[in-house]
Amino acid sequence: MKRFARIVLSTVLMLGLALGWGSSAQAAISGMPVFAADIINTADEARLEAGGKIDLNNTNVRAFQQFPGMYPNLARKIVLGGPYSSVDDVLKLDLSERQKELFTQNKDNFTVLEPVDALVEGGDRINNGIYR
Repeated sequence: MKRFARIVLSTVLMLGLALGWGSSAQAAISGMPVFAADIINTADEARLEAGGKIDLNNTNVRAFQQFPGMYPNLARKIVLGGPYSSVDDVLKLDLSERQKELFTQNKDNFTVLEPVDALVEGGDRINNGIYR
């Protein structure tokens, strides 16, 4: 009987997710179902607004892995040194000449947006718990 109940509950849950039945405030107000594609949270908005560039105010150190020489030491300094009002503010940090050179070479890959609490709270910017 428990197995049957689990199967029914799983089926209803999967069907509800597939049809976009959610319990969001918008659905409650309008009485219309809200589809997952219609929901964008503030973290996703910040990523979209960055236009493919790394937002120095809202990223974590792992985003710098794609730039040789920047991860982990320079990345840590940049992440801890914010928030920034412009990309060039990074050069005001206590960086070695080599670190300044590395950052300058990759400067076009970065942008600065307003910090989003969902992305900068806690220690996730330094250690987000994703290990390979």
